[in-house]
Amino acid sequence: MELIAALADICKTSDQPIIAIDGPAGAGKTTLSATLSLALAQDFTITVIHMDDLYAGWEDALGTALTESLTWITRSHKAGKELIYSPFNWSQSDFDPPRHCASTSLLILEGVGSSQVAVEEFLATSIWIDLDPIIGFQRVIERDGDHISESMKGWLDQQRQHFARDRTKERSEFILST
Repeated sequence: MELIAALADICKTSDQPIIAIDGPAGAGKTTLSATLSLALAQDFTITVIHMDDLYAGWEDALGTALTESLTWITRSHKAGKELIYSPFNWSQSDFDPPRHCASTSLLILEGVGSSQVAVEEFLATSIWIDLDPIIGFQRVIERDGDHISESMKGWLDQQRQHFARDRTKERSEFILST
């Protein structure tokens, strides 16, 4: 796959590289991160962090707390330090105890907001997965259940505003479609 070869080349020329995979909900970011992690594992030790673990619930998921967490995580990775973060427990609506991730040679961030402007300087590259938000909404409901339908409607508006403000797609080096 050409994408994997291109990413491997980019990562080999960067110290402590970070790949961000961004795009609307339901686009396939988690699936791509798993595929990349497997494909690049022969050349790198890899940590994958999902934005779902960093959001502070539905209401202000793409706010200051996410930016602060991402900034700390990306700086720590670039410095070769252990990554420590408290994943959000969606069923409890609260953060779990801290998770410790040993330093690895490659960090993959995946999820809405993973490639935001605040951390762009730390990224080796960024990937945008393009998808009509309505199709993404349908995929998420099929995957996670109808009980999150109302929350997802609010999420669609949050992600739309975030992408417009941050120019996420326009700043991405790779644009994929699903």
